[in-house]
Amino acid sequence: MTQVVVPVRYPLSPHSRATLETAIDVAAEHDAALTVLHVDLYHAGERVSQAELKRAIEGEFGSLSDARYVVRDGLLVEETILEEVVSQGADVVVIGEKQTGRWRRMVRRLVDDPDVARYLREKLDCEVVTASVPT
Repeated sequence: MTQVVVPVRYPLSPHSRATLETAIDVAAEHDAALTVLHVDLYHAGERVSQAELKRAIEGEFGSLSDARYVVRDGLLVEETILEEVVSQGADVVVIGEKQTGRWRRMVRRLVDDPDVARYLREKLDCEVVTASVPT
């Protein structure tokens, strides 16, 4: 089964809602399983439970079939997302427009090419979808 991973903030920001909406559409188009990922940063000191994440998302979008809710601890959001994408064997990763700047900075630390989508495709062998965020 195709696997779609979408990282979101908690509580859901307008950007996360738009990114999640795109991911839900992508998962439906591919008849895919959806993994909704939130990263708790060690240094932020705030903890979110899997149940809280699920309730918030289902409160916005209703019950999602073939959806998993994952909360991971990490120091750097981007690296933790990459680890989850690899561990899930994701076929598609949906990131928001706002996230691309952070990804670009991380990729620049690793390579000279700031093309985030290409870097992720090469390193992870998956499709990267950038969700447009309404202004």
